[in-house]
Amino acid sequence: MAYHVYSGPRKVPMQEVALNGAKLAAGLASLGVGDGDSFATVTRNDIAMLETKLAGNQIGAYAVPVNWHATAEEAGYILTDSGAKVVVVHADLLPGIASHLPDGIPVLVCATPPEIAGAYGIPPELCEVPDGALDYEIWRDGFQPWDKEPPLERGSMIYTSGTTGNPKGVRREPTSPERQARIGELAMRAFGIGTGGVCAMTGPMYHSAPGAYASLAMALGNDIHLLPRFEPEELLQAIHTHKLSHMHVVPTMFVRMLRLPDEVKAKYDMSSLVHVIHGAAPCPPEAKKGMIEWWGPVIFEYYGSTEAGIVSVANSADALAKPGTVGRPLDGTIVRIYDDDGNVVPAGESGEIYMTMNDLSDFTYHNKHDKRVEIERDGMVTNGDVGYQDADGYLFLNDRKRDMIISGGVNIYPAEIEAALQGMPGVQDCAVFGIPHDEFGESVAAALELQPGAKVSADAVKAYLRAHISAYKIPREVTFHAAMPREDTGKIFKRKLRQPYWERAGRQI
Repeated sequence: MAYHVYSGPRKVPMQEVALNGAKLAAGLASLGVGDGDSFATVTRNDIAMLETKLAGNQIGAYAVPVNWHATAEEAGYILTDSGAKVVVVHADLLPGIASHLPDGIPVLVCATPPEIAGAYGIPPELCEVPDGALDYEIWRDGFQPWDKEPPLERGSMIYTSGTTGNPKGVRREPTSPERQARIGELAMRAFGIGTGGVCAMTGPMYHSAPGAYASLAMALGNDIHLLPRFEPEELLQAIHTHKLSHMHVVPTMFVRMLRLPDEVKAKYDMSSLVHVIHGAAPCPPEAKKGMIEWWGPVIFEYYGSTEAGIVSVANSADALAKPGTVGRPLDGTIVRIYDDDGNVVPAGESGEIYMTMNDLSDFTYHNKHDKRVEIERDGMVTNGDVGYQDADGYLFLNDRKRDMIISGGVNIYPAEIEAALQGMPGVQDCAVFGIPHDEFGESVAAALELQPGAKVSADAVKAYLRAHISAYKIPREVTFHAAMPREDTGKIFKRKLRQPYWERAGRQI
């Protein structure tokens, strides 16, 4: 059976994608990209990005996907720090990074396809490859497919960002075919992907999990539908029309789809869905319950990170029996919870989560090995998350340690406040974060986006929260926004909301 990649009206056989990846591999090698080197991509979810994944594997190079929302300075830092020898970029994104491209770096420009242009409102003239630039497709097709024996696979080097400081590139050791096979088997079990499915890419492949999900779906033989961006009803329509069976999503998508009117939700048939897995952020238990009631027991959740891979998985039965859990650690993975003094805490007590990396090859932070040392304890690594395990071994998350607000010496977890706010009538979405306070160090702020036509005041928000959370967790400042700054997934760019407060204060912590 032949498998295809779909993007808008385009339908490309997977064999052609693989052939183009082999041509690109030969082209990259001609520019000096070899075993252990890096090249970068600054693109949205496009077929070209799948080709770059295949090309990198064939020549043993690290593919470095750059978040296309990055400023020129942010993108320039990653391109320079990673040592990228080539960059592949969508035509409309080139002007935004051109000022900070490293001197002499070859730039391969992809025409921005109409389906992406339509989804983001990009003028047609910005979608064309500029005169004098290297046209990605024309240049790629000038090479014969790479046919040399591939070196050990290195995969992607994902740059992880923190609240402060520059992002860090997660650079893995090369992986033997035997270990790669074990990793693939683990990913199959964790992601629930087999052969012959119809997979949708709903999230940006510059993130590690969606990128890995796409690579696995390609390798196993599945149809892949690249969705240019997330819109709640458009995703339902895609499931209905294309009979999608597998997806990787984030909790924000659940929340926004559940808020669609019942008559809209009833228009679409969800019965084709087999396995829908989510991660990246805590999911409000009520949202999880609502999705299982709507779509059936096809909802799964994983916990992990770029550094540690997939640590635990929870199925729908787990979610209903133990609301809020992210599951039990996978076979071969050890999880321990430590307090601030480095002691392992008993079941039910919160602390920082540390874990082994299962079959994944070890990693370092590119050019920042000292940062790698900082996150290790007893041979385990941490994502900087805070949580606990119950007596049955199920793992629960409180929040990210770096997002934790410390106000007057008291730890406050934004995720708890956000979960309460999401139950308030009239609230479409929200973000809670710490802002500077002269006396307490930090205080709690909440940014809200309201549902159309809703009228909610800051006082009403605080009054509602008093019935649901402790008084010391209630935001001192509440702001309202017509539209939140968002990633492609719909996830809020919390950093963009938080940053102006700290810039005005002249400090970051």
